[in-house]
Amino acid sequence: MKKIINNIKESYNELVYKVSWPTKTELSNSAVVVLVASLIIAALIFVIDLAFEGVMRIVYERIF
Repeated sequence: MKKIINNIKESYNELVYKVSWPTKTELSNSAVVVLVASLIIAALIFVIDLAFEGVMRIVYERIF
């Protein structure tokens, strides 16, 4: 039981004193970067999906 309590105390001290938390500006900038990257990846997957759909239509038109 003593080990568990010691572990909790050490975890708390690490979170409070050793972790460097980002500022609001850094957090906002990171969120914007993630949003833009997500939109770019979504657009890329959309284009690939459209291309694959076109290829499959050509294949199915020739088979059936």
